[in-house]
Amino acid sequence: MAGKTGADKIFAERLAKHHDELRWLYMELYGNADMFAELCGQMKHYYDLRKKSLKVLDAKREKKGGWYRERDMLGMMMYIDNFAGNLEGVLKKLPYLEKCNVNCIHLMPFLESPKGRSDGGYAVADFRRVRPELGTMGELAELAEKCHEKGISLCMDFVMNHTSEEHEWAVKARQGDGEYMSRYFFYADPSIPLEYEKTVPQVFPATAPGNFTYLPDIGHYVLTTFYPYQWDLNYRNPRVFNEMMYNFLYLANQGMDIIRIDAVPYIWKELGTDCRNRKQVHTIVRMMRMIGEIVCPGIVLLGEVVMEPEKVAPYFGTVEKPECHMLYNVTTMAATWHTVATGDVRLLRKQMDIVCSLPKEYTFLNYLRCHDDIGWGLDYGALSEWGMKEVPHKKYLNDYFRGRTEGSVSRGELYNEDPVTGDARFCGTTASMCGVESAGFEQDDAKMDLAVKKDLMLHAYMFTQSGIPMLYSGDEIGQVNDYSYKDDPDKAPDSRYIHRGRFCWDLVERIRDKKSVQGRIFSGLDALEKIREREAVFQADAQVYTRDYSDRSILWIVRRVQGEELHAVFNFSGKEKTVWMPEKAVYTNLVTGGVRETEAAELSGWDFLWMKRA
Repeated sequence: MAGKTGADKIFAERLAKHHDELRWLYMELYGNADMFAELCGQMKHYYDLRKKSLKVLDAKREKKGGWYRERDMLGMMMYIDNFAGNLEGVLKKLPYLEKCNVNCIHLMPFLESPKGRSDGGYAVADFRRVRPELGTMGELAELAEKCHEKGISLCMDFVMNHTSEEHEWAVKARQGDGEYMSRYFFYADPSIPLEYEKTVPQVFPATAPGNFTYLPDIGHYVLTTFYPYQWDLNYRNPRVFNEMMYNFLYLANQGMDIIRIDAVPYIWKELGTDCRNRKQVHTIVRMMRMIGEIVCPGIVLLGEVVMEPEKVAPYFGTVEKPECHMLYNVTTMAATWHTVATGDVRLLRKQMDIVCSLPKEYTFLNYLRCHDDIGWGLDYGALSEWGMKEVPHKKYLNDYFRGRTEGSVSRGELYNEDPVTGDARFCGTTASMCGVESAGFEQDDAKMDLAVKKDLMLHAYMFTQSGIPMLYSGDEIGQVNDYSYKDDPDKAPDSRYIHRGRFCWDLVERIRDKKSVQGRIFSGLDALEKIREREAVFQADAQVYTRDYSDRSILWIVRRVQGEELHAVFNFSGKEKTVWMPEKAVYTNLVTGGVRETEAAELSGWDFLWMKRA
């Protein structure tokens, strides 16, 4: 009873800390005191259900603060089936992930979704059921427990914007049940969807045109922002918000550490607007943050906001009233590959300067590649001033990365090409974009050496950025594009599966051979990861800025902390360069360990330097 009383006190204190603000925001949005009271009661219910081990972890993380910002944090994203078959397989592969220095695993969507109409798992039919071929909720909880024993965190996707048309709510709504129809956006009058279409942009105009789907069996239109089988949830209905928060807490109680909120800017719809980034979205995310801090404060919210920087940063909230703990550094990722293709670092410097100017409390998740395509959402205002116009430049980038321009070694495919505008996104693995695939096909050792060097340089650059670096499974062994997806009728229309291929465990055997491609990339990443973990200059609270340099192909990043200064210099060209240090001084090359007084250093093509000045 004493333990129960103590637990009740902890919950009461956390609720008291946030109650007034949470109630004020809830009532402003919904004006429903009964539903708010229900929410508070259910928060206590899920707190009581939370395992003791998770409550201990919560308390530890709550006391420490910012546990996810440690410089040893290294993530890896993977599809469970491609990596190890199922959850039990992932559990057996934990020793390999430890060897990769990974302490955060992002399991790509694994909840129940209809085969062939799942959008890669983002059309969820049941938020409390794992796809049977992948395992069970019990096995997920067991994996989380074993991960925690090894100091590894688990991340999962929480799809808030929509459900599958096969979700229980959608099935009942399609049967004409008004209670469940009110959880979506149904209109019998076609004029209302037409009004929405006047102001709401289309996400996939080529493959899923329009924002509504007509259901002839019930004579209604339903809002489907992404695909016709993904029905948008109506967050104007407090029942939707409450039930989705209960799903969130249920999943948190399975041992999840990081919850990735999918498509968060889209969750509030308002006629006459673009239905993006409405102020109510921030109210919902702020409430979600507080609900987490009351019930499971060890949980981190990762927001998926794939937009320009000025629209991304607000999702951190403020230091006093925070929203997401972490956000994707998506614009920097796209600008990185633009820089690879052009050899011109000006745009990348501008993007990094924006990120570095934000409060240090803001944490970005940095990556070179992920499960999704690369959209060329660049700053075309700046690029046009430098002679790079949007339409021809997008074409140039897509041609370059498909290997269709002179000097390009990249390989990949277009995604969601619009035949009218010619606009398209790009798909390919990191290794294939760096030239590993083409060099292997040509059996050209010199090209392979350069491809491996480029791959490692880009990873070193990613590790230099402030935030959490995230690898995509297979990048650590230089895995190339998988074209077998074209033989699968469920995947063939979606070129994103070119970089979502099955993990090649045969290649892992080669990492012991330091002369093999796999051995060079794996051991190179291992060395960089251990340097990052060891050196104080990589701390989250370091001062970070870019340094102006006369050569446009040289990106120069400075990190300062505790009297130490790191000069990280990256050559985005295939030509050898001589780089001049700010002044003659004693520098330690963190990669080679060499210490010497110098005022200049040689930098080969697609290479980098980590030079620390004490």
